[in-house]
Amino acid sequence: MAASPQIFDRSLLRRRRRRAAAIGPADFLFDRVAADLAERLAAVLRRFDLALVLGRSGEAVQMALAALGSVGTVIAADSLMPARRAGLFVAADEEALPFRDAAFDLAVSTLTLQFVNDLPGTLVQVRRSLKPDGLFLAALIGGESLSELRHAFATAESEVEGGISPRVAPFADLRDLGALLQRAGFALPVTDTDRLIVRYDTAFDLMHDLRRMGATNVLIDRRRAPLRRATLLRMAEIYGQRFSDSDGRIRATFEIVWLSGWAPHPSQQQPLAPGSAKTRLADALGTHELSAGEKAGS
Repeated sequence: MAASPQIFDRSLLRRRRRRAAAIGPADFLFDRVAADLAERLAAVLRRFDLALVLGRSGEAVQMALAALGSVGTVIAADSLMPARRAGLFVAADEEALPFRDAAFDLAVSTLTLQFVNDLPGTLVQVRRSLKPDGLFLAALIGGESLSELRHAFATAESEVEGGISPRVAPFADLRDLGALLQRAGFALPVTDTDRLIVRYDTAFDLMHDLRRMGATNVLIDRRRAPLRRATLLRMAEIYGQRFSDSDGRIRATFEIVWLSGWAPHPSQQQPLAPGSAKTRLADALGTHELSAGEKAGS
């Protein structure tokens, strides 16, 4: 079996996350996702006795799950030990989960899986770790995120250096993620998006927040040479010219893609087999069905 392509330097990602924790993390995206996660789980009328939180969760996610009466024991699994640990924790990489099959009633992941090299393989492992009829719910950074920053950097590098280097991660597309859920064996897969516009005084303030998120460039194919000052200044100028509001503040788009799927179980609603319908669509709509070759109005 061919190895999955290596896009992200995951050891560098861990170092960047440690640095973010040391300088004081920017958690506003995690707070937003935690609130949405609690709302989505509250709408599911069932109890989850054992839940897995995969990857960096943050205090907001832990508190959101603890406040839900429908979630029992929570096990957090991450490649980094949190500075303040509450509850059960397992040191584990998202690409190599150590859990037995059918262990959990619920698995959630918040803003972590976009940096996994083998996302299809990780989704298969998550599905196997769920009990039949167990729920998987995840939020990832989507493909429209930081489109302004990508555009400004590409234009500045092209002007100043005569070429473009990869600086912002290639985030997954909504349709691709839905197909990956089905490929991993999840039943009843659903995907949707939430778009958040955050405003900053300058592009440098945005980049500072990305550093505090541990979300700066970890692409394996990144340029190793230091960023030229002229390129950086031109990038900020282009950003301000093209993506600012009337008050001079710039916009940064963050797209959050939500995934949900269930481990298969016989009790779940099943799609009808082709040709098994007992009522014609034309009868249900109260319209006349045209035969092949018949023209309207003839």
